[in-house]
Amino acid sequence: MLPSWLVIGGVTLVVVGIGGSLNPPGGLQWFRRLRRPRWLTFEAAIPFIWTTVFICAAWSAYIVWEKDPGSSRTWLLMGGYLLLEILTLAYNPIMELRRSLITGAIIGATGFFWGIILTLFVLPIAGWAAVLLIPYLLWSPIGTYTTWAMAQLNPADA
Repeated sequence: MLPSWLVIGGVTLVVVGIGGSLNPPGGLQWFRRLRRPRWLTFEAAIPFIWTTVFICAAWSAYIVWEKDPGSSRTWLLMGGYLLLEILTLAYNPIMELRRSLITGAIIGATGFFWGIILTLFVLPIAGWAAVLLIPYLLWSPIGTYTTWAMAQLNPADA
């Protein structure tokens, strides 16, 4: 039997690998040509920030699993973590497929609100697991706001 941390980490990596490889033809080029706000000076750090956020979320899921392994409640919460990861990873391919920054902002906001709901469900089970979701709750609105700001600068691609 594999240890739970390895399974949770493995699932996280597989989903990130699949989600990160879903780029519609021309989508990345479309996104790269868009104007960015002047204050967006940290764009090179974004992959590292998201990596940290995903590690924290996976660690949070591990803590929740270890509190009550295999129960139906825990499996539902694991589904909640998976949904959060899928929502987060859906941002790029769906926004690029639709060529719509507003679509990206909507997906980002949806992920943020799901993150709040998941955190509220996790909090009574394990405070540290909820704390480890805070990086997502802090970073997700920044990404969503950045996308919205880009939509204002690129109205034809909003």
